[in-house]
Amino acid sequence: MTAIRHFQLTEQQQQELRTAYEQCKHGPMRTRLLGVRLYGSGYAVKDISEITGHPRRTVLRWCARYRRDGIDGLEDQRKGGNRALLSEAELQAVCHKLHQYRPVDVLGPAGVATASGQHWTVPDLKQALKQWQGLVYQSRHSYRELFQLPTGDQGLSLPLG
Repeated sequence: MTAIRHFQLTEQQQQELRTAYEQCKHGPMRTRLLGVRLYGSGYAVKDISEITGHPRRTVLRWCARYRRDGIDGLEDQRKGGNRALLSEAELQAVCHKLHQYRPVDVLGPAGVATASGQHWTVPDLKQALKQWQGLVYQSRHSYRELFQLPTGDQGLSLPLG
């Protein structure tokens, strides 16, 4: 028994999705636009999954979001990385403090990860960020990204101990 598909795109919707796809430069968004257009044009979900590299459930989720919110519903809603927890102003404040202070100045001689406490390390930054902002990242990579934040024309380029 074949399920009846209740999602069908009008010619105008197909053209809107095609135009958005052609103008889009973001790979994952292009994939979602293509997947919805193919599904709404009657392609088999199995074929769409093979073309997009995404499972059936993901394709159907894209279609539901498109039906509810249009093309805007296909935008990536996730907020990843450091920006998920800190505003731009807070990130800049952290950058400023990392340039202004040494770990030993913030954490004291007994609290630093290196003997001298002169250079920032991930463990030092983890303690300082918890002290300054009251947050802890799950991944060491998130702390390393903070060392690369732009301040003016260049990244922090802080020497890691």
